[in-house]
Parts: sequence; C-alpha cells; structure tokens
Amino acid sequence: MYQNTEEVKVLRDPIHGYIHVSLQVIWDVINSSWFQRLRRIRQLGGANMVYHCAEHTRFAHSLGVYEIVRRMITEVPDIAASLSEDEKVVVMLAGLLHDIGHGPYSHAFEQVTSTSHEAYTCRIIEEDTEITRILEKARKNLSRDVADVIRHKSRNPLLSQMISSQLDADRMDYLLRDAYFTGTTYGEFDLERIFRTLRIHDGSKLVIKESGVYAVENYIMSRYHMYWQVYYHPTARSYEYLLHALFNRLKDLEDPDDPALIDLFRPIAAGEEITLEEYFALDEYSCGYGFESLSRHHDEILRDLAVRIRDRKLFDYADSTPEDNRRLRRQLKEAGYDLKYYWGRDLVSQKPYVPYTGSADGAIWVRMRDGSTRELSNASNIVYSLIHGPVNDDNKVFFPPLK
Repeated sequence: MYQNTEEVKVLRDPIHGYIHVSLQVIWDVINSSWFQRLRRIRQLGGANMVYHCAEHTRFAHSLGVYEIVRRMITEVPDIAASLSEDEKVVVMLAGLLHDIGHGPYSHAFEQVTSTSHEAYTCRIIEEDTEITRILEKARKNLSRDVADVIRHKSRNPLLSQMISSQLDADRMDYLLRDAYFTGTTYGEFDLERIFRTLRIHDGSKLVIKESGVYAVENYIMSRYHMYWQVYYHPTARSYEYLLHALFNRLKDLEDPDDPALIDLFRPIAAGEEITLEEYFALDEYSCGYGFESLSRHHDEILRDLAVRIRDRKLFDYADSTPEDNRRLRRQLKEAGYDLKYYWGRDLVSQKPYVPYTGSADGAIWVRMRDGSTRELSNASNIVYSLIHGPVNDDNKVFFPPLK
C-alpha cells in the first residue's frame, strides 16, 4: 500500500547510530516545512542556560522517537506479530509527529499561549497543512488515524502506549538524548535490554518480562534524576519565569498595535488565538529577534525583561518560606520593583513512577514467570519503595538580585 523510497535513507545520530527511513511518506514528512521548523526549536527550553551544550532540537528528538518505534515494530517479535502493516506505518508516523505542535522554549511557551502542544499537533496533522496533504496522499484518512494515536483514541490502544505511556519511545529517547547533550549520566539506561524483554499481553497491552525488571528500575531512576538535575534545575526555571513575566507584561500593556512590537507577538499581546500560519512562524529564532526588538522598547519593565532574557541576566532564587518571602517582597518594593513581574513562586514535584490508575497505558506491567501480570510496583521492591516514600518537591521564589 505504501511506497518505498528508492533506497533506504540513513541519518547519523549520536544516540541511535543511524536512523533508517524506507517509506516515502516518512521521508516526505521529514522534508516538509512544518517538520523542518523543529530544527528551530530546542528540546530543553531553559536548561541550556545551565548546560551550555544542550542545544539539541525537537527535530532530532522526533527522529529519535521515530527510530525507537521503528525498532519496536521490527525487532520486538511480539509487537511485529501483533500489528498490521498499516498500523506499523501509523505508529511510526505518530512517533515522528508527536511533537510537531511544540512552540519555542519547550513547555514554558504552553503557559504563555494557554494551549497544549498536543492540541496544535493534532491541528497541524489534520487541518489541511502540508503535513495533512502528505499523509492523505499516502492513504485516505491517514492523518486522522495518526492524530488519534497522539490523542489516545486509536482503535488499537497498543499504538498509543508505544508513543505515550510510562514506558514509551518518547521518554526513552529524551532521557538518553538529554543526558548526552547535557553531559550528564543520569539519563542513561539499558535500552537494548528493555527491547529484549518487551512483550504483548492479551494482544493490546505492553508488558515487560520479569527478567527485564532491573532494566526498567534503572530507567525509572534515570527519569527521576534527570528531572531534579536537569529539567527542574532552578536556573532553568528562573529563565522560564522571565519568559512568563515578559509576556504577561506584553498582555498587560494592552497595546497590540504598538509599532515596537513585531507581528509575531501581536496576537499574544492581544490574548487572541494564534492561527496555524502565525504558529508556524513562532520559533526560537523569531522569538530571539522579538526579544532583541523589545530590548529597546519604551516601557521600562518590558525593556528590562527583554534584556535579561537576551543577555542571561537571570533572577536569583531561594527556598520559599513565609518569613523569607515577606522579607524579600518588602526589600523588592523598597527597591522600586513591581512585584507582579519581579517576584514569582514556583513549586515543582515529581514522582518517578505513578502506579496503575485505570487505563492500560497508565502503568508499567510485568509478566511474571508463572504467566500472570503485575503492575510494576508490585513486582519491584525498589519501585514500591519509591512510590510509597515521601513526595519530593521544590518550592522556590525568583527575584532580581538585591544589592
């Protein structure tokens, strides 16, 4: 049904060695303008303010997720036998396109626009874009079927589990990739062992063999450490707070016709829905130009926040306590700062694993030697201890340095 490329295309990758493409529809999607846009969006948002080599992109990550899915459907016998040829193409495309709707600066921008990247992903896949036309040319209703996998409405729930669950291609690639490009080792785990022990239960549920539990424990701990050492690093959160403060100031000025604004920022300033055409133009290159323009704005607060983002003049941070917060807020007021933009609080918490909550893709399942299946926390003492221990959280406040 699907046309092959004239020869197998290979792309060098530091995580997977080679990424292999043998289907024309996959190759056409990769070469589309929407997918190429992901080259202009970094994977880690504010974390590159901490780890200077974390310049890798959503483009590279999306290719990595595709490659893990491709290997799943070709190298894991249970998966290969359980899926039709059409389902294999659908799930590979879903892996490739799962982040096509991401805006700049990772998840920080979702709070600015109050729209999830998944919502834009499905729109880009289905609403008569270049991506839609490529998919529909390959097979009628292919765009709908790919979007259904991403929104967890696929007729075969196994497809969504492979893309988005607690043991999925997305997490497996970003942990390995982010660890590599940040120069840390926290995210490393035994991907090959997980592949060797993946199985299908009852035709619709991904499980891991009991002998693979140690590799999954390693994966769970990798995720836990990456969150606290990389994703939740307070310096990265300080940078993201500045982004929120700047766009909040833009909205509060209520002047989308301001000639100092680039067109890109006008719908954000006006609080309007961003069209797909406008969203396409939103990347970190264009935002960087926008911040440079705002560094000469007539509004003192907006100008200052833009300069801080441009030049990495980040806010300080401290643990949030009632007594210290009162003291800090008083000092900031005395120094003339508007607390709406120059003082913020951020609480993050993270559980490395959440046990079964009602859906097949909501947990990791283990096939025991006697053929029964158990949810991971009932098969691993380490994971049981993690989920029954105290929840780790970090409550920080962010503010400009006080002299």
